[in-house]
Amino acid sequence: MAGGSWEKIVSITKGGMKSIGMMKKRIGRGKKIALLIDGPNILRKEFGIKLEDIVEALEGIGDIRVAKVVLNQYAPQGLIEAVSNQGFDVAVVSGETGVKLAVEAMREIYNPHIDVIALATRNAEFLPVILKAKEKGKEAVVIGIEPGFSVALKHAADYTITLGEGGEGR
Repeated sequence: MAGGSWEKIVSITKGGMKSIGMMKKRIGRGKKIALLIDGPNILRKEFGIKLEDIVEALEGIGDIRVAKVVLNQYAPQGLIEAVSNQGFDVAVVSGETGVKLAVEAMREIYNPHIDVIALATRNAEFLPVILKAKEKGKEAVVIGIEPGFSVALKHAADYTITLGEGGEGR
């Protein structure tokens, strides 16, 4: 078939079957986002940021296809369970979370099924990741919170979303 290979998609619902054409239209809505969250930097009690806030902030850009949270070994078991129950993939690492987050980001930058790399962090150490994403034709979104939200990250990203008291931006 011209235009690529198609997998047969059939879905039975109360209202009957959905056509392949309707499925294609639904899937085609928006861009495909890989959301990567720097847990120790963003999911702090003092910030009061919830995963729902981050997901909601990205709704206008596209559909989240990959959702990962990187936590360190000091993360409470309750947080790990809550993140997992929200449908996020959780990676718990010993020591610094930045390396794991950068590796996951690079994996998604080279994923041909992802259009947008969204990093939830305040840390300027991820500037090279944002620049690489843009170099490879991906759009870059940075989600952060004040205080300490890197100005360099804000300026490098295609979209900047500031959560918390400062409100959502750009």
